Amino acid sequence: MDEVFSYSKRFFDLPIKEKMKLLRNKKNRGYTPVLDSQLDPINQVHGDYKEGYYIGVEVPDDDSDAEKPFYTPNVWPSTDILPGWRQTMETYHREALEVAKAIARLIALALELGGNFFDQQEMLGKPIATLRLLHYEGLISDPTKGLYGAGAHSDFGFITLLATDDVAGLQICKHKDAKPQIWEHVKPLKGWVSITLRLLIIEKKMSYTQSIEVVFIRQYIIHASFW
Repeated sequence: MDEVFSYSKRFFDLPIKEKMKLLRNKKNRGYTPVLDSQLDPINQVHGDYKEGYYIGVEVPDDDSDAEKPFYTPNVWPSTDILPGWRQTMETYHREALEVAKAIARLIALALELGGNFFDQQEMLGKPIATLRLLHYEGLISDPTKGLYGAGAHSDFGFITLLATDDVAGLQICKHKDAKPQIWEHVKPLKGWVSITLRLLIIEKKMSYTQSIEVVFIRQYIIHASFW
């Protein structure tokens, strides 16, 4: 994990001119600059004070899946600038996906669906697995002024693995529809991975999603989401 954070920092320490050469493409691969995203436009005066880098499942251009959304070759920094960077991120992406699949099997067993339920081709057998490296600027969030490292949001994926450094910054709201919302700080534990789930609950022909809303103030994080 330390190696992944080290390589992540090396990328974000590059001059902005170099990072902009790898700007995110239409299939969500590559670099996203500070203020590029705005997760909570109702409460934010402008974009998030973070920069990021998106990596997904590597699919060659000549593969039939390359026509689908979210499947495409990744965008990689030059080996002259960051030797070993691609190999490190590909290894972490692959290992994080295996962890997510193991968690999904436990969920399936708990729901009495059979351990391999989520391994089906249309689920985690052929997932949309996104690895995001995120670097939050040093500006401290000030909700009274609409300033956030990352605005309040619920993760899109079925399973999100969140590895953080030892800088405090993550807050969660367990009941996002509560009035007023209650936000709790999450103590940073270096080397630990937080897990958030977005489960589809089906009961008496009624479906709804349940998730935890999160907000970030400042820190480096490694964010891996799996659909």
